[in-house]
Amino acid sequence: MNKFVNSLGMKTSWQFGDVYGLDPDLLSSVPRPVCAVLFLFPVTEKYEKFKEEEDEKLKHEEQEISPKVYFMKQTIGNACGTIGLIHALANNQEVLEFEPDSCLKKFIEQTRKMTPEEKGALLEKDESIRVTHDSSAQEGQTEAPSLDEKVNLHFIAFVNVGGHLYELDGRKSFPIVHGETSEATLLEDAVEVCKSFMARDPQELYFTILALSKDQDEEN
Repeated sequence: MNKFVNSLGMKTSWQFGDVYGLDPDLLSSVPRPVCAVLFLFPVTEKYEKFKEEEDEKLKHEEQEISPKVYFMKQTIGNACGTIGLIHALANNQEVLEFEPDSCLKKFIEQTRKMTPEEKGALLEKDESIRVTHDSSAQEGQTEAPSLDEKVNLHFIAFVNVGGHLYELDGRKSFPIVHGETSEATLLEDAVEVCKSFMARDPQELYFTILALSKDQDEEN
């Protein structure tokens, strides 16, 4: 994951790291500050049913979504990891550092004012990001299920924009607002939402949480 984003031109001052447990002691061991959380989970029939019901409900209950939120739709298969990363990084440009020739920074700046659908369509055509993703796809930090297990896994991102926790999922119609949050509580607040995914499918095993944290070595 870190190799992938670094190859796209993000400097190493922030790094992704595994969250090894959900209890307070283990969460407190995650380096701070945390500016984004990525969540990998299995797409099951229960989740798809929940997703449809949530989408229908929120179409009739208008959310207040900040215009500063960067959100894109997933228009191609097997791109959820890339889109999750873009969501995490694009909504934290004020703290992250990029190389001057970063293809990812250029993509974010080029697409910021586009619709979610237009962003997704342009990603389909962006060879620089796609080629980098292909070369890094097998280098995840957490062991993936074997191919014969046929587990359909999906990445989403959680970010803090304007003091609110946003769930950003390219397969959904719009960002999901999960109440207030802060730099200090983003990880804990995101984990609470992740727990609801786990509770919906308690028999499933493949859940992974990654936190994008300030690299402590960079500060020393």
